[in-house]
Amino acid sequence: MAFDKSEVSKVAQLARIKITSDEIEEVESRITEILHLIDQMQSVDTDSIEPMSHPFGGTQILRSDTITEENNRDELQKIAPKVENGLFLVPKVIE
Repeated sequence: MAFDKSEVSKVAQLARIKITSDEIEEVESRITEILHLIDQMQSVDTDSIEPMSHPFGGTQILRSDTITEENNRDELQKIAPKVENGLFLVPKVIE
């Protein structure tokens, strides 16, 4: 699969990335190389290989799930600007 210049411009516009006309050719070739690499990786026969969660076969040592601090919510909410029903109220940041 290859990318052409119009697709690079379209993706750049959708991603809100400014790409000059001088950079379009370089970006096009780099994306095409990445897509060729993905094609090569997908063509490898992996039917006889068992999936693994980690390449080293290690296990993660987890700590015990115990409470190490006491609940200070009421004390902390005394200094909060706005609180309602035990929840901190914050200004809306997404419209």
